Amino acid sequence: MTDQELLERYYDSRENDWLGILLQRYTLLLLGVCMKYLKEEEEARDCVQQIFVKVITELGKYRVVYFKSWIYTIARNHCLMKLRDQHGHPAELSDAMLAAWDDEPGSNRHWEKEQWLEWMGQSLDELGKEQKLCVILFYLQKRSYQDIATETGFTLMQVKSHIQNGKRNLKLLMEKRARKKAN
Repeated sequence: MTDQELLERYYDSRENDWLGILLQRYTLLLLGVCMKYLKEEEEARDCVQQIFVKVITELGKYRVVYFKSWIYTIARNHCLMKLRDQHGHPAELSDAMLAAWDDEPGSNRHWEKEQWLEWMGQSLDELGKEQKLCVILFYLQKRSYQDIATETGFTLMQVKSHIQNGKRNLKLLMEKRARKKAN
């Protein structure tokens, strides 16, 4: 059965057996992702178990369409939060981490991810310092508007404005790079 068929059966019956089959498919892949981030096998195994619990909890809240992408995002975010908690700062994504997940063997996804991340970094550097700071704090470090205002001294309205404008400008800069590459 496909992932989608297993998900549909789970959603129809709410029987965890279907979910168990699905999670079993991704155990080794999740372990590999966690190892790339955490570097310690025992810690990675613990994280996989924690991710399974989170998946079971989250799947009950809403319908997931692309399970593989979704579970990867859950795993990556879980590992990044764990690293952030351990070190007190956000973890950096490396090429090796990104290479851990390709949907299709022989695809260009790894290259595309690298390209987009490179463009993202370059585009972030082109933002004004206030926008860059607020975007990084909000999207990468998952800080609240209030936390950002307290840390930077900006008002809440300034924080919201810097995030909104920074996001828009980041998108425009990345689209510009994509068009340039296409030509």
